[in-house]
Amino acid sequence: MVRKRAKRLWSHVLFAWYRARNRFSRAILTGTAPTVVSLTTFGTRAEVAYVAIESIGAGRVRPRRLVLWLDDPRIVENLPSSLRRLERRGLEIRLTDNLGPHTKYYPSLTLEGTDGLPLVTADDDILYPRRWLADLLAASQAHPAEICCHRAFVVATRGADLAPYSTWPNCRTTQARPMNFATGVSGVLYPPAMLAALRGRGTAFMATTPKADDVWLHWVALREGIPVRQVRPKPRHFPFIPGTQEVGLVNQNVGEGANDRWIAAVYDETDVARLVAAGAPER
Repeated sequence: MVRKRAKRLWSHVLFAWYRARNRFSRAILTGTAPTVVSLTTFGTRAEVAYVAIESIGAGRVRPRRLVLWLDDPRIVENLPSSLRRLERRGLEIRLTDNLGPHTKYYPSLTLEGTDGLPLVTADDDILYPRRWLADLLAASQAHPAEICCHRAFVVATRGADLAPYSTWPNCRTTQARPMNFATGVSGVLYPPAMLAALRGRGTAFMATTPKADDVWLHWVALREGIPVRQVRPKPRHFPFIPGTQEVGLVNQNVGEGANDRWIAAVYDETDVARLVAAGAPER
């Protein structure tokens, strides 16, 4: 309880700092790190998304490109002043189709001038620490063919079936494994081979997992034989931006069990057999 209160207090301190930084800083958000960071926002969250972006731009290393995707022309035409200030400092703001949570990454798959670069996804409601991107890139440079993340679950099975999503344990290893299920909330780095696989499958996710990007991304990685590596033995969930959790898919996908429906829609017996063979723990 004390730890949660301290984390909540720290999030308010960071929120105030990044709000001031947005008003007065002229520091460029991008740098030379060989990656693209991609995220999206929507509705009223567009008013506070600048805080997450400021935290990324204040990192120890900064991405070569930082792209915010919007699917609402009204927001693009009437950008909050906070986002206009970020645009002047290097943020790319682009209009795209509404692809639900997949908007976070899918439009970036076809960005010009990004061939050979990994893609890092971020959320619009998280305060990212200074080493966030540096740690992902260090793990990727050591293991360039793998997906690297800060937070993962371990897919659990019951006999020939997958166990309910709510029973999947936290990942407690830095070993790369196919049963590691990266969660996008803390950021995930996808290597070029994964990006090519996603481009090849197009928007097929709209028929199976339209509101569950983490499920789709893990399933594609499983099919492609691309393992997932957590960068530290302990999973990390970074602080939320205060006031952003009233609206979010996590309330449905996790709290109401919708993830189990999305999982059932895409994983078949072959996928489950692969996970069992790879050593997924029985629950």
